[in-house]
Amino acid sequence: MGLNFKPGASLRTHHYFAASVWSLVGLFLLIRGCLFLRQGGQMWLLLPALAVGTAKSRFMLDRAAGKNLTRLAGKQDGDCLGGVYSAKMWGLVAAMMLMGWLLRHSGLPWGLVGFIYAAIGWAMFFSSRIPWQRAIAFAAAP
Repeated sequence: MGLNFKPGASLRTHHYFAASVWSLVGLFLLIRGCLFLRQGGQMWLLLPALAVGTAKSRFMLDRAAGKNLTRLAGKQDGDCLGGVYSAKMWGLVAAMMLMGWLLRHSGLPWGLVGFIYAAIGWAMFFSSRIPWQRAIAFAAAP
């Protein structure tokens, strides 16, 4: 009998985890963007970044969040928590982390880097409302 290190979790946990990741990563990027904007002396760019982020959320990320929730609907209690996102989505996460590193080391002005970070962070945070709605509804169901 071998040891099983698969971090299985309930469907409720999968839903809360999905919502938490979107919220926390979005908030982290938004704060980091604000710090870059402040470092570049261009905090005035925060408002346009929020507007761009809202558009990105409504036209792109809301759809991605919905697709992920549809995928989660096919999960069962005890499935691996890492399966909260598809392999394609985890690959996108890795690519986004690499792009963030490249952006920070690109030599671009901090104001532009901050604008991009803040827009993406706000988009993720704003779109986290979709998995949160499902997580709360899932928890309230009998």
